[in-house]
Amino acid sequence: MPAHARHDHPGALSRRTLLGGFGAVAAALAASPVLAACSGASTSGGGEGSLGFLSSQFSPIEERQRFETILKNAGVDAAFNPVTNSVFASTLATQVDAGSVDISIAGGLHGDLAPLAAKLTDLDDLLSGDLAAAGYSADILTLAKAGGSTTKYIPWMQATYVLAVNKKALEWLPAGADVNKLTYEQFLDWAVAARQANGKPVFGLPAGPKGLSHRFFQGYLLPSFTGGQITTFRSADAVTAWQYMRDLWANMNPASTNYEYMQEPLARGEVLVAWDHVARLVDAPKEKPDEWVMVPAPTGPKGLGYMLVVAGLSIPNGAPDAEGARKAIIALSKPEVQAEVLRQNAFFPVVAGELPTDLPPAIKLEADAVKAQQSSPDALVSVPPVGVGERDGEVSAAFGNAFREICLDGKDIAATLDARGEDLNAILSELKINCWAPDPVGEPCMVA
Repeated sequence: MPAHARHDHPGALSRRTLLGGFGAVAAALAASPVLAACSGASTSGGGEGSLGFLSSQFSPIEERQRFETILKNAGVDAAFNPVTNSVFASTLATQVDAGSVDISIAGGLHGDLAPLAAKLTDLDDLLSGDLAAAGYSADILTLAKAGGSTTKYIPWMQATYVLAVNKKALEWLPAGADVNKLTYEQFLDWAVAARQANGKPVFGLPAGPKGLSHRFFQGYLLPSFTGGQITTFRSADAVTAWQYMRDLWANMNPASTNYEYMQEPLARGEVLVAWDHVARLVDAPKEKPDEWVMVPAPTGPKGLGYMLVVAGLSIPNGAPDAEGARKAIIALSKPEVQAEVLRQNAFFPVVAGELPTDLPPAIKLEADAVKAQQSSPDALVSVPPVGVGERDGEVSAAFGNAFREICLDGKDIAATLDARGEDLNAILSELKINCWAPDPVGEPCMVA
């Protein structure tokens, strides 16, 4: 790393593109649906309908109403009930355990569904039958097995995180660097050059109280430098990663500690380059899309680490209308229906097919970025923590606290990682759960 930069796996998903058809063009814009899954949501029942549909997605009223229209137009007569992640998990588990189930179809994130795998109906026959030609990627289907040998959910839709770049910043790229194939070294050099040219930092990260910077550390920084997320948390490679992060932070807008959605400081011109969830970037280029590009995250020593957010559709054991649920899943898996979800609620499809030609420019920019990110031969896929339930905040806090102590307080890196690693192990020893990608899936998860 140049001196000036300092201060002026078994079970893991493969490194090839995850997405075919629609997804090969983009994984991405999960807009507010995924964000809603992390925030409050109504726990009231859905509208009138014959099929009980519990979901951890599409909680905001506008999104809910648009999705209910999509269901109706797809011929699905359902009572759609979007709730928080914790309510989703507790409701489904309680009903199945009590043998009194009124949910016929459950739609949630991989992290919502995987811990409930034993309570979900096997769907291999659906994949080999009516959905045999849907075109799901092999790696997403591996996720859908939830660590077991049979399919527990049918992939529904997906999202990720990318970099938004105001084209003004391209003039400060390091010589010979390709903005679509950056290394972390080049990214740091770029941040330094941009700061020097502007007399202030113009790169940013969503490190505010409700920002998603912890996902950057979990799914991007640490996998790219260490090959893992949890097992390698305090390894020698992790020390190198956090030294890099300290250097990068010295060249980022210090107001990043207040940023929650990067599209806002990007739109104001306070920041010219930023990483965030696609949902929290999409408004930045809305007015002048020709002035922006969206690009993949950088590549590190272990690969191009990135986080994939996958949602799936499942059928609980004992569902009152399992056949109706299967028909609904088939209907929601049609390319034209998934395209409408993209157009209306900005969640990218997982089935084969052509993307609509009338996409908003911002979504098209993100589609290009995700295609480049996922098609990289060095792609190293991670997923958000699986099986941690309501303790996701505590797990994420270990990463956030490491950032604050190392980058803001200047504490010793190795000592900090050791302490925060113990925090993680205290949580994981109580949960007794298996690891998730990119760590070895299926092994008890602990920091080494």
